[in-house]
Amino acid sequence: MTSDAHTPATIGQWPLLRRWTTAVNTCNCPDVHQADTLTRWLVIARACVFSMTFMSGLIGVLLAALQGGFDDRPLVRLWLGALSVIGLMAAHATNNLVNDWTDVRSGVDTEDYPRSQYSTHPVLGGLTTPDRLLAVALGLTLFDAVIMLYLAWVSGAAVIAFAVSGLVLSLGYTIFLKRYALGEITALVVWGPLMTGGTVYAISGAITRDTLLLTLPYGLIVASVLIGKHTDKIEYDRPVGVHSIPVLLGRVASLVLNKLAFIGFYVLIAALVVTGVAGPWILLTVLALPRLVTAWKVYSQPRPATRPDDWPVWPLWYVGWAMFFNRQAGALFILGLILNLIVPEIAGAVG
Repeated sequence: MTSDAHTPATIGQWPLLRRWTTAVNTCNCPDVHQADTLTRWLVIARACVFSMTFMSGLIGVLLAALQGGFDDRPLVRLWLGALSVIGLMAAHATNNLVNDWTDVRSGVDTEDYPRSQYSTHPVLGGLTTPDRLLAVALGLTLFDAVIMLYLAWVSGAAVIAFAVSGLVLSLGYTIFLKRYALGEITALVVWGPLMTGGTVYAISGAITRDTLLLTLPYGLIVASVLIGKHTDKIEYDRPVGVHSIPVLLGRVASLVLNKLAFIGFYVLIAALVVTGVAGPWILLTVLALPRLVTAWKVYSQPRPATRPDDWPVWPLWYVGWAMFFNRQAGALFILGLILNLIVPEIAGAVG
Protein backbone atom coordinates (compact mmCIF):
# COMPACT_ATOMS: atom_id res chain seq x y z
CA MET A 1 0.00 0.00 0.00
CA THR A 2 1.36 3.38 -0.95
CA SER A 3 0.17 6.94 -0.71
CA ASP A 4 0.57 9.84 -3.13
CA ALA A 5 0.08 12.23 -0.23
CA HIS A 6 3.57 13.72 -0.58
CA THR A 7 3.42 14.66 -4.27
CA PRO A 8 2.01 18.24 -4.30
CA ALA A 9 3.75 21.01 -2.42
CA THR A 10 0.63 22.57 -0.94
CA ILE A 11 -2.99 21.58 -0.61
CA GLY A 12 -4.04 24.66 -2.54
CA GLN A 13 -2.31 23.35 -5.66
CA TRP A 14 -4.19 20.04 -5.62
CA PRO A 15 -7.01 19.41 -8.04
CA LEU A 16 -10.16 18.46 -6.16
CA LEU A 17 -10.18 14.98 -7.67
CA ARG A 18 -6.68 14.23 -6.35
CA ARG A 19 -7.67 15.51 -2.93
CA TRP A 20 -10.78 13.35 -2.81
CA THR A 21 -8.89 10.32 -4.12
CA THR A 22 -6.26 10.68 -1.41
CA ALA A 23 -8.96 10.88 1.27
CA VAL A 24 -10.68 7.78 -0.13
CA ASN A 25 -7.42 5.82 -0.47
CA THR A 26 -5.76 6.75 2.81
CA CYS A 27 -8.45 8.05 5.19
CA ASN A 28 -6.43 11.23 5.46
CA CYS A 29 -5.29 14.31 3.56
CA PRO A 30 -2.46 16.78 4.13
CA ASP A 31 -3.68 20.04 5.64
CA VAL A 32 -7.11 18.51 6.03
CA HIS A 33 -8.29 21.43 8.18
CA GLN A 34 -7.87 23.75 5.17
CA ALA A 35 -9.35 21.28 2.68
CA ASP A 36 -12.78 21.59 1.07
CA THR A 37 -15.85 20.36 2.92
CA LEU A 38 -16.21 17.11 0.96
CA THR A 39 -12.58 16.14 1.59
CA ARG A 40 -12.95 16.77 5.32
CA TRP A 41 -16.09 14.64 5.53
CA LEU A 42 -14.50 11.84 3.49
CA VAL A 43 -11.77 11.80 6.14
CA ILE A 44 -14.25 12.10 9.01
CA ALA A 45 -16.40 9.23 7.68
CA ARG A 46 -13.33 7.05 6.92
CA ALA A 47 -14.21 6.66 3.26
CA CYS A 48 -11.10 4.51 2.74
CA VAL A 49 -13.09 1.47 3.90
CA PHE A 50 -16.22 2.16 1.86
CA SER A 51 -14.93 -0.08 -0.94
CA MET A 52 -15.97 -3.14 1.08
CA THR A 53 -19.55 -1.93 1.33
CA PHE A 54 -19.67 -0.94 -2.33
CA MET A 55 -18.44 -4.41 -3.30
CA SER A 56 -20.98 -6.11 -1.04
CA GLY A 57 -23.77 -4.08 -2.62
CA LEU A 58 -22.53 -4.68 -6.16
CA ILE A 59 -22.29 -8.41 -5.47
CA GLY A 60 -25.92 -8.24 -4.35
CA VAL A 61 -26.93 -6.57 -7.62
CA LEU A 62 -25.18 -9.28 -9.64
CA LEU A 63 -26.63 -12.10 -7.54
CA ALA A 64 -30.09 -10.64 -8.06
CA ALA A 65 -29.45 -10.72 -11.81
CA LEU A 66 -28.19 -14.32 -11.64
CA GLN A 67 -31.30 -15.20 -9.64
CA GLY A 68 -33.48 -13.80 -12.44
CA GLY A 69 -34.37 -10.59 -10.65
CA PHE A 70 -33.81 -8.46 -13.75
CA ASP A 71 -36.00 -10.55 -16.07
CA ASP A 72 -38.97 -8.26 -15.39
CA ARG A 73 -38.65 -4.44 -15.74
CA PRO A 74 -34.82 -4.37 -15.76
CA LEU A 75 -34.53 -0.58 -15.56
CA VAL A 76 -36.70 -0.52 -12.44
CA ARG A 77 -34.60 -3.30 -10.93
CA LEU A 78 -31.43 -1.36 -11.72
CA TRP A 79 -32.90 1.68 -9.98
CA LEU A 80 -33.70 -0.41 -6.92
CA GLY A 81 -30.18 -1.80 -6.93
CA ALA A 82 -28.65 1.68 -7.14
CA LEU A 83 -30.79 2.86 -4.21
CA SER A 84 -29.74 -0.19 -2.21
CA VAL A 85 -26.03 0.46 -2.74
CA ILE A 86 -26.43 4.16 -1.91
CA GLY A 87 -28.30 3.22 1.26
CA LEU A 88 -25.57 0.78 2.27
CA MET A 89 -22.85 3.38 1.78
CA ALA A 90 -24.81 5.89 3.88
CA ALA A 91 -25.31 3.25 6.59
CA HIS A 92 -21.58 2.49 6.66
CA ALA A 93 -20.77 6.19 7.00
CA THR A 94 -23.31 6.46 9.81
CA ASN A 95 -21.74 3.53 11.65
CA ASN A 96 -18.28 5.09 11.43
CA LEU A 97 -19.54 8.45 12.73
CA VAL A 98 -21.44 6.87 15.62
CA ASN A 99 -18.45 4.67 16.42
CA ASP A 100 -16.19 7.73 16.78
CA TRP A 101 -18.83 9.62 18.78
CA THR A 102 -19.32 6.66 21.13
CA ASP A 103 -15.61 5.88 21.55
CA VAL A 104 -14.82 9.48 22.48
CA ARG A 105 -17.61 9.56 25.08
CA SER A 106 -16.56 6.18 26.56
CA GLY A 107 -12.88 7.11 26.69
CA VAL A 108 -11.70 4.50 24.18
CA ASP A 109 -10.50 7.06 21.63
CA THR A 110 -7.67 9.19 23.01
CA GLU A 111 -4.72 11.00 21.42
CA ASP A 112 -2.60 7.85 21.93
CA TYR A 113 -5.16 5.41 20.47
CA PRO A 114 -4.54 4.23 16.86
CA ARG A 115 -7.73 5.94 15.61
CA SER A 116 -6.10 9.30 16.34
CA GLN A 117 -2.76 8.31 14.82
CA TYR A 118 -3.52 6.81 11.40
CA SER A 119 -6.01 9.57 10.56
CA THR A 120 -7.10 12.94 11.90
CA HIS A 121 -9.76 12.15 14.49
CA PRO A 122 -13.05 13.97 13.76
CA VAL A 123 -13.47 15.25 17.31
CA LEU A 124 -10.04 15.02 18.96
CA GLY A 125 -8.44 16.41 15.81
CA GLY A 126 -10.82 19.34 15.66
CA LEU A 127 -12.47 18.53 12.31
CA THR A 128 -15.95 18.75 13.78
CA THR A 129 -17.81 18.75 17.08
CA PRO A 130 -19.51 15.82 18.81
CA ASP A 131 -22.92 17.43 18.28
CA ARG A 132 -22.36 17.92 14.56
CA LEU A 133 -20.98 14.39 14.23
CA LEU A 134 -24.13 13.00 15.81
CA ALA A 135 -26.39 15.32 13.79
CA VAL A 136 -24.90 14.13 10.49
CA ALA A 137 -25.24 10.53 11.62
CA LEU A 138 -28.91 11.08 12.45
CA GLY A 139 -29.46 12.81 9.10
CA LEU A 140 -27.93 9.86 7.24
CA THR A 141 -30.09 7.48 9.27
CA LEU A 142 -33.23 9.36 8.26
CA PHE A 143 -32.08 9.28 4.64
CA ASP A 144 -31.61 5.52 4.92
CA ALA A 145 -35.04 5.14 6.53
CA VAL A 146 -36.66 6.81 3.51
CA ILE A 147 -34.80 4.46 1.14
CA MET A 148 -35.74 1.46 3.28
CA LEU A 149 -39.45 2.32 3.33
CA TYR A 150 -39.50 2.91 -0.41
CA LEU A 151 -37.74 -0.39 -1.14
CA ALA A 152 -40.08 -2.19 1.26
CA TRP A 153 -43.08 -0.66 -0.49
CA VAL A 154 -41.80 -1.82 -3.89
CA SER A 155 -40.24 -5.19 -3.06
CA GLY A 156 -41.67 -6.42 0.24
CA ALA A 157 -41.60 -5.90 3.99
CA ALA A 158 -38.59 -8.21 4.43
CA VAL A 159 -36.46 -5.28 3.29
CA ILE A 160 -37.18 -3.74 6.70
CA ALA A 161 -36.00 -6.90 8.44
CA PHE A 162 -32.69 -6.86 6.54
CA ALA A 163 -32.16 -3.13 7.16
CA VAL A 164 -33.11 -3.09 10.82
CA SER A 165 -31.03 -6.20 11.53
CA GLY A 166 -28.04 -4.52 9.94
CA LEU A 167 -28.64 -1.34 11.94
CA VAL A 168 -28.98 -3.24 15.22
CA LEU A 169 -25.81 -5.24 14.62
CA SER A 170 -23.87 -2.18 13.48
CA LEU A 171 -24.88 -0.15 16.53
CA GLY A 172 -24.38 -3.23 18.69
CA TYR A 173 -20.83 -3.54 17.36
CA THR A 174 -20.15 0.09 18.21
CA ILE A 175 -21.59 -0.10 21.71
CA PHE A 176 -20.77 -3.57 23.03
CA LEU A 177 -20.28 -6.42 20.50
CA LYS A 178 -16.65 -5.56 19.79
CA ARG A 179 -16.01 -5.64 23.54
CA TYR A 180 -17.13 -9.28 23.81
CA ALA A 181 -15.34 -10.98 20.88
CA LEU A 182 -18.42 -10.70 18.64
CA GLY A 183 -17.29 -7.92 16.32
CA GLU A 184 -15.59 -10.17 13.78
CA ILE A 185 -18.55 -12.52 13.30
CA THR A 186 -20.79 -9.46 13.13
CA ALA A 187 -18.77 -8.21 10.15
CA LEU A 188 -19.24 -11.54 8.36
CA VAL A 189 -23.00 -11.45 8.91
CA VAL A 190 -23.46 -7.76 8.06
CA TRP A 191 -21.26 -7.60 4.96
CA GLY A 192 -22.45 -11.02 3.79
CA PRO A 193 -26.08 -12.12 4.24
CA LEU A 194 -27.45 -8.77 5.43
CA MET A 195 -25.87 -6.28 3.02
CA THR A 196 -25.56 -8.53 -0.01
CA GLY A 197 -28.63 -10.65 0.68
CA GLY A 198 -30.66 -7.58 1.53
CA THR A 199 -29.71 -5.99 -1.79
CA VAL A 200 -30.82 -9.13 -3.64
CA TYR A 201 -34.18 -9.04 -1.88
CA ALA A 202 -34.64 -5.29 -2.40
CA ILE A 203 -34.18 -5.78 -6.14
CA SER A 204 -36.11 -8.99 -6.74
CA GLY A 205 -38.43 -9.42 -3.76
CA ALA A 206 -37.03 -12.88 -3.10
CA ILE A 207 -33.80 -14.65 -2.17
CA THR A 208 -32.85 -18.31 -2.52
CA ARG A 209 -30.71 -20.53 -0.32
CA ASP A 210 -28.01 -20.73 -3.01
CA THR A 211 -27.89 -16.95 -3.26
CA LEU A 212 -27.46 -16.66 0.51
CA LEU A 213 -24.54 -19.10 0.31
CA LEU A 214 -22.95 -16.90 -2.34
CA THR A 215 -22.96 -13.97 0.08
CA LEU A 216 -20.51 -15.74 2.40
CA PRO A 217 -17.13 -15.65 0.61
CA TYR A 218 -16.83 -11.89 0.42
CA GLY A 219 -18.33 -11.49 3.89
CA LEU A 220 -15.53 -13.72 5.21
CA ILE A 221 -12.73 -11.58 3.81
CA VAL A 222 -14.41 -8.46 5.16
CA ALA A 223 -14.29 -10.15 8.57
CA SER A 224 -10.58 -10.80 7.92
CA VAL A 225 -10.02 -7.05 7.58
CA LEU A 226 -11.55 -6.54 11.01
CA ILE A 227 -9.43 -9.34 12.47
CA GLY A 228 -6.35 -7.61 11.06
CA LYS A 229 -7.42 -4.28 12.52
CA HIS A 230 -8.09 -5.73 15.96
CA THR A 231 -4.76 -7.59 15.85
CA ASP A 232 -3.03 -4.24 15.28
CA LYS A 233 -4.84 -2.78 18.28
CA ILE A 234 -4.35 -5.59 20.84
CA GLU A 235 -2.07 -3.56 23.10
CA TYR A 236 -4.43 -0.59 22.94
CA ASP A 237 -7.73 -2.46 23.28
CA ARG A 238 -6.91 -4.67 26.23
CA PRO A 239 -6.46 -1.81 28.76
CA VAL A 240 -9.76 -0.16 27.80
CA GLY A 241 -11.82 -3.34 28.07
CA VAL A 242 -12.28 -4.12 24.36
CA HIS A 243 -12.03 -7.93 24.36
CA SER A 244 -11.92 -8.62 20.63
CA ILE A 245 -11.03 -12.09 19.36
CA PRO A 246 -7.38 -11.01 18.80
CA VAL A 247 -7.22 -9.66 22.36
CA LEU A 248 -8.38 -13.06 23.64
CA LEU A 249 -6.19 -15.14 21.31
CA GLY A 250 -3.04 -13.04 21.22
CA ARG A 251 -1.14 -11.78 18.21
CA VAL A 252 0.36 -15.05 16.92
CA ALA A 253 -2.89 -17.03 17.07
CA SER A 254 -4.80 -14.11 15.53
CA LEU A 255 -2.44 -14.00 12.55
CA VAL A 256 -2.99 -17.72 12.07
CA LEU A 257 -6.74 -17.15 12.30
CA ASN A 258 -6.59 -14.59 9.51
CA LYS A 259 -4.55 -16.94 7.34
CA LEU A 260 -7.31 -19.50 7.86
CA ALA A 261 -9.88 -16.89 6.84
CA PHE A 262 -7.96 -16.28 3.59
CA ILE A 263 -7.87 -20.02 2.91
CA GLY A 264 -11.54 -20.31 3.87
CA PHE A 265 -12.40 -17.79 1.15
CA TYR A 266 -10.98 -20.11 -1.49
CA VAL A 267 -12.45 -23.22 0.10
CA LEU A 268 -15.89 -21.60 -0.06
CA ILE A 269 -15.35 -20.54 -3.68
CA ALA A 270 -14.33 -24.07 -4.69
CA ALA A 271 -17.22 -25.66 -2.79
CA LEU A 272 -19.77 -23.32 -4.40
CA VAL A 273 -18.49 -24.21 -7.87
CA VAL A 274 -18.16 -27.95 -7.28
CA THR A 275 -21.68 -28.20 -5.86
CA GLY A 276 -23.15 -26.20 -8.75
CA VAL A 277 -24.27 -23.30 -6.57
CA ALA A 278 -22.12 -20.92 -8.65
CA GLY A 279 -20.80 -20.92 -12.18
CA PRO A 280 -17.09 -21.60 -12.75
CA TRP A 281 -16.06 -18.03 -13.53
CA ILE A 282 -15.75 -17.07 -9.84
CA LEU A 283 -12.65 -19.27 -9.89
CA LEU A 284 -10.99 -16.20 -11.40
CA THR A 285 -10.38 -15.23 -7.77
CA VAL A 286 -7.29 -17.46 -7.95
CA LEU A 287 -5.67 -14.54 -9.78
CA ALA A 288 -5.55 -12.80 -6.37
CA LEU A 289 -3.24 -15.52 -5.04
CA PRO A 290 -0.09 -13.40 -5.59
CA ARG A 291 -1.57 -10.81 -3.26
CA LEU A 292 -2.45 -13.54 -0.78
CA VAL A 293 1.14 -14.80 -0.91
CA THR A 294 2.40 -11.27 -0.24
CA ALA A 295 0.00 -10.80 2.69
CA TRP A 296 0.86 -14.29 3.98
CA LYS A 297 4.57 -13.39 4.07
CA VAL A 298 3.79 -10.17 5.95
CA TYR A 299 1.68 -12.12 8.43
CA SER A 300 4.59 -14.53 8.95
CA GLN A 301 7.08 -11.81 9.89
CA PRO A 302 7.37 -9.45 12.86
CA ARG A 303 5.59 -6.14 12.56
CA PRO A 304 7.95 -3.27 11.62
CA ALA A 305 9.25 -1.30 14.57
CA THR A 306 8.76 2.02 12.77
CA ARG A 307 6.50 3.32 10.04
CA PRO A 308 7.56 2.11 6.57
CA ASP A 309 7.91 4.70 3.83
CA ASP A 310 4.61 5.68 2.17
CA TRP A 311 2.53 3.60 4.59
CA PRO A 312 -0.64 5.70 5.09
CA VAL A 313 -2.34 4.12 8.11
CA TRP A 314 0.42 3.67 10.70
CA PRO A 315 0.38 2.37 13.45
CA LEU A 316 -2.07 -0.05 11.81
CA TRP A 317 -0.26 -2.72 9.80
CA TYR A 318 -1.93 -6.13 9.42
CA VAL A 319 -5.28 -4.58 8.50
CA GLY A 320 -3.67 -2.88 5.50
CA TRP A 321 -2.50 -6.19 4.08
CA ALA A 322 -5.86 -7.83 4.70
CA MET A 323 -7.42 -4.96 2.72
CA PHE A 324 -4.71 -5.36 0.07
CA PHE A 325 -5.97 -8.90 -0.56
CA ASN A 326 -9.63 -8.03 -0.03
CA ARG A 327 -9.78 -5.42 -2.78
CA GLN A 328 -8.38 -7.60 -5.55
CA ALA A 329 -10.12 -10.80 -4.44
CA GLY A 330 -13.42 -8.94 -4.19
CA ALA A 331 -12.97 -7.33 -7.61
CA LEU A 332 -12.21 -10.71 -9.20
CA PHE A 333 -15.21 -12.29 -7.48
CA ILE A 334 -17.37 -9.55 -8.99
CA LEU A 335 -15.79 -10.12 -12.43
CA GLY A 336 -16.51 -13.83 -12.09
CA LEU A 337 -20.16 -13.15 -11.29
CA ILE A 338 -20.41 -10.86 -14.31
CA LEU A 339 -18.98 -13.56 -16.56
CA ASN A 340 -21.28 -16.18 -15.01
CA LEU A 341 -24.11 -13.85 -15.98
CA ILE A 342 -23.15 -12.92 -19.53
CA VAL A 343 -21.11 -15.80 -20.93
CA PRO A 344 -24.02 -18.29 -21.03
CA GLU A 345 -26.07 -15.64 -22.88
CA ILE A 346 -23.24 -15.07 -25.37
CA ALA A 347 -22.85 -18.82 -25.88
CA GLY A 348 -26.58 -19.14 -26.45
CA ALA A 349 -26.57 -16.29 -28.95
CA VAL A 350 -23.63 -17.82 -30.84
CA GLY A 351 -25.33 -21.22 -30.87
